[in-house]
Amino acid sequence: MLDIALKEWAVVCDLLIEGELALLLRKGGVHEWGGPGRFRLEHDRFALFPAWEHQNPDWIKPAYRDRVVLFEAEPQWFELRGVATVGRIWPVPSREAFDQLDDLHCWEKPQIDMRFNYKPERPLYLMAVRAYRLAEPKTIRMTDEYRGCMSWAPLAADDRVDDTGATPALDDSAFEAIVERVEQAFSG
Repeated sequence: MLDIALKEWAVVCDLLIEGELALLLRKGGVHEWGGPGRFRLEHDRFALFPAWEHQNPDWIKPAYRDRVVLFEAEPQWFELRGVATVGRIWPVPSREAFDQLDDLHCWEKPQIDMRFNYKPERPLYLMAVRAYRLAEPKTIRMTDEYRGCMSWAPLAADDRVDDTGATPALDDSAFEAIVERVEQAFSG
């Protein structure tokens, strides 16, 4: 049973679970462990927690914009539909290197610019995440503990996620091809 969830834009969670996306950008929460160049998150296996705060359709590519749902307030009930594991983490070496991966992500240039420019003294990281669709989505009540802008949401005992029978959003070869593309873009 998973007791931790990563909050991410709802549209991004959907795209991960559907196999349309396997990459996430992060400015914080990534640490160097076990020597130079070995990065990991505080948690490397987690539920995908859809977040609507800060979600902006103008920062998503046109092909996915109509999937962005905006609320005046977060919904009282929502579903956790997937889980993920971290396959690989890279510090993004430059905007030029990241731009070589344009076909592998859903973000428009203003969103990417914002990520690069936010706290420029801190590195930007790209994560390859392996998403899995839950056999049974978990319906959760939105509580004060889950509200707000945070990366990690510890799940209450009744909200823990059973990932038994979860199916991968991408097969091994598709996921490895994405990892290889990032390696090539970031190595040169």
